[in-house]
Amino acid sequence: MRLGPDLLALVYLAAAVLFILGLKGLTHPASARRGSSYAMAGMALAIVATLLNPAVKSYGFIIAGLIAGAAIGTAIALKIKMAAMPQLVAALHSFVGLAAVLVAVGTYLPRGQKGALGAVLLGELFAGAFIGAITFTGSLVAFGKLQALISGKPLRFKGQHRLNLVLALVMIGCGAQFVQHDQLWILLAAIFIALALGVLLIVPIGGADMPVVVSILNSYSGWAAAATGFTLSNHLLIITGAFVGFSGAILSYIMSRAMNRSIVSIMLGGFGGGKADDPGAAAAAADKGIKTAAVEDAVFLMANASKVIIVPGYGMAVAQAQHALKELMDILEGKGVGVKFAIHPVAGRMPGHMNVLLAEADVPYENVSEMDEINPEFSTTDVVLVVGANDVTNPAAKKDKSSPIYGMPILDVYKAKHVFFVKRSMKPGYSGVDNLLFYQDNCSLVFGDAKDLAEKMAVELKAV
Repeated sequence: MRLGPDLLALVYLAAAVLFILGLKGLTHPASARRGSSYAMAGMALAIVATLLNPAVKSYGFIIAGLIAGAAIGTAIALKIKMAAMPQLVAALHSFVGLAAVLVAVGTYLPRGQKGALGAVLLGELFAGAFIGAITFTGSLVAFGKLQALISGKPLRFKGQHRLNLVLALVMIGCGAQFVQHDQLWILLAAIFIALALGVLLIVPIGGADMPVVVSILNSYSGWAAAATGFTLSNHLLIITGAFVGFSGAILSYIMSRAMNRSIVSIMLGGFGGGKADDPGAAAAAADKGIKTAAVEDAVFLMANASKVIIVPGYGMAVAQAQHALKELMDILEGKGVGVKFAIHPVAGRMPGHMNVLLAEADVPYENVSEMDEINPEFSTTDVVLVVGANDVTNPAAKKDKSSPIYGMPILDVYKAKHVFFVKRSMKPGYSGVDNLLFYQDNCSLVFGDAKDLAEKMAVELKAV
């Protein structure tokens, strides 16, 4: 069975509608699962329609690719931890970029030598190739930083921005020459320059800006896919690529606003990242005049509180403590204590990281509040339990004009009556900035693994 052009266009349109419904569903946690189902259904429909396209002459390589991809994807999905999801997303972006480069070169080789390519298609090939190449190497660098394979600190050198500008101009010049003269070596030269640019654009960006970078690379991957769609005359690929490109760009803008930083300043070099010294936690805290507390201290105050706010961060993700915190919430609510989770837009290592983890633990949506919604409540909150959320709770963003994070909107946990901050060590957050919250009289640090401590708190609460 083969689909005619009209029926194929109709099926692709239906798939596009499902993608739109999927994106709409993902705008709210309560509808996120339904949105994911719509998107998966749309992709399944698109795959089936593509396989029934009369342009497909053989299924051998397609089936082999599907089997290999499904096997690799299933293995990764079963083994990957939620804490490692940001670097997985970055790695997957690199695949999209590489695919765009390969499609561009693969389309040119059989047709370009015969002079069967017009100026418009040559322009499409160039656009897909250079966007894909930048996405490929840029995503690999982001993966390396997130996976700690390379330093998260910004890597800069004199004349870096001038070099990037020169390379970008040369690459654009190669594109103009490629469209005019239709020569493979020009396309390959542009791809090589774009690969270098992908590295040079991301290495000067610090670890603290990585969530925004991942979102920007997501946008790049969408534009690469859209350019590939033009090359292959595939309308659905153009539509989905545009969806990803625009949504990634909008999300990047929203996240940069949440950090009070412009996308331009982020892409021209960020801050933070890298390893910090790791002295003995309690001893280091005492040397700095920072108070520490035991699990029993936190439990006593939470059991006698009327309102408790839990602030999750990357430390919760690493320890996989979301289920233990859900149990803690259930016990507190059973004792008549109101409990909410407060989420910062850039908590974790990628957009929505904390929301996904809490949904995985079946934390009710009504118990999860975003920063702007929850901030007015901190001043009337008895106890705040911060679980590994460092930079997004740092009052330096409001009080220290010399701080790199000054001006970044934060969760106002410092206004609560009591703050218990769960940490494994005295290391600073991903930005490398010391947290002024630790020095306040109302804050005490509880050292240990977040999951173990949350489980101990749950046991102690049951006994109260």
